[in-house]
Amino acid sequence: MASPSSTQTQSRSPEIRKDPVNNRWVIFSPARAKRPTDFKAKSPQNPNSSSSCPFCIGNEHECAPEIFRVPPDPKSDWKIRVIQNLYPALSRDIGSKKDGGPDGEMRCTGDLGRVVTGFGFHDVVIESPVHSVQLQDLEPREVGEVLLACKKRIEQIKEYDLIKYVQVFKNHGASAGASMSHSHSQLLALPVIPPTISARINSTKEYFDQTGKCCLCEVQPKDLQIDVTTHFISIVPFAATFPFEIWIIPRNHSSHFHELDNEKAVDLGGLLKLTLRKISVQLNNPPFNFMIQTAPLQAIDTQLAYIHWFLQIVPQLAGVGGFEIGTGCYINPVFSEDAAKVMREVNVPK
Repeated sequence: MASPSSTQTQSRSPEIRKDPVNNRWVIFSPARAKRPTDFKAKSPQNPNSSSSCPFCIGNEHECAPEIFRVPPDPKSDWKIRVIQNLYPALSRDIGSKKDGGPDGEMRCTGDLGRVVTGFGFHDVVIESPVHSVQLQDLEPREVGEVLLACKKRIEQIKEYDLIKYVQVFKNHGASAGASMSHSHSQLLALPVIPPTISARINSTKEYFDQTGKCCLCEVQPKDLQIDVTTHFISIVPFAATFPFEIWIIPRNHSSHFHELDNEKAVDLGGLLKLTLRKISVQLNNPPFNFMIQTAPLQAIDTQLAYIHWFLQIVPQLAGVGGFEIGTGCYINPVFSEDAAKVMREVNVPK
């Protein structure tokens, strides 16, 4: 016999919801799902062990050059290191000047379309010197220090006029793209604004033009909320693209992540830690990605009224198929309200 929660889920009709932030449609299809509480992931594979890990303390000589560390004293043990990526997607060496490359010009036109020279920065934030320590194991203040290290690096990078956007992201688990199991996040600084970012800006502008309000400043319905702190709120978005996708949003309007101050960093660190622990407990420590969705570095003042940064967490619980790739329209088997309820009720061990 099906449980009441299973029967209720299966009896709901499919819905197609419009995501006002990313301007895309999401199909909610409960018939494709088990009960929301039955979602469990296989434990992520560990791509490397502590015995062969260049990110562990004592193996610094195996890494690409260091950019800075926390604390900054090179004679003391470090807690956080920001280093260059050994296999960068873009080259920091193409442009030696802060206003461009050696010739001062980065863009040209190719026969098949526009080409932009691959200048940019690809850095790694090593979140702990200890291999077995994950981000969720750190104290809220320590998670805040990791976020502040990301902020500091963005502030350094934004001095380069050619850099338009910095994406901070974390891959946890091999199937989520992590090549190293030692806890770390990354920054990729681009000389272009990626199309997904442009689409989000255009979508939030459309909402602002119609309502005069920022769509992320709007009061989030109680049935979508998970946790609330002094400065942040965690929710499952109304039109979540993925099952158990969670956003952590500043409660007061803020466009640039790198404007985060120390107090808010600790507050965010505590909520991020809690959220990751809830995901781990409820979903069996799934592979996940998180992305800090922020404003372009050179966003103009009028855009700042409707660009609201947030931290997006996506557990890797379902694959992407041909329909999603072909249409850009995703199928989510778990209604947002059901996912939020499950996450609200997770008991996290002290």
